[in-house]
Amino acid sequence: MKRTDFIKGFGLATTALIVAPNTILGQDDKPKAYQKDIVQQFVGAAHSNLDKVKELLEDLPNLIYSSHDWGGGDFETAIGAGGHVGHKAMVNYLIDKGARPTLHVMTMLGKTELVKPILETYPQLVNSLGPHGFTFLHHAKRGGKDAKELLAYFESKGQTERKVKIY
Repeated sequence: MKRTDFIKGFGLATTALIVAPNTILGQDDKPKAYQKDIVQQFVGAAHSNLDKVKELLEDLPNLIYSSHDWGGGDFETAIGAGGHVGHKAMVNYLIDKGARPTLHVMTMLGKTELVKPILETYPQLVNSLGPHGFTFLHHAKRGGKDAKELLAYFESKGQTERKVKIY
């Protein structure tokens, strides 16, 4: 193949990606985004209403991956909501359904064997915040006796319950 033929072919392929990336990447049949009020209802229910969460997931299973934007960069998923209020049954149900747990959620569940090695490897993460600006210490307190070891760990790091007020 001549160099000029290759360059022409490369140009056509690049143009196709720019003009129709969804078609080429197989995303032309991707469903529309969920309406904001549905996501807010789902995330809101995940703070305390397991029956409502189950009902919504039955109708719209991909809600499990959705996050609600409360404004100012404060995004919250259902599992994050259950995590910061200490609702273990909610969080475990959502994990069973395929939700993506965070380190903050794992802290609330008391998963010391998962949380500490990551934070020892990436110590700067100790200052990362969960939904609404809640810290790891906040999540450890919500975890009760299951998170007792992590509570002591975060207290030793000088953590407070809430780093910043996001809203």
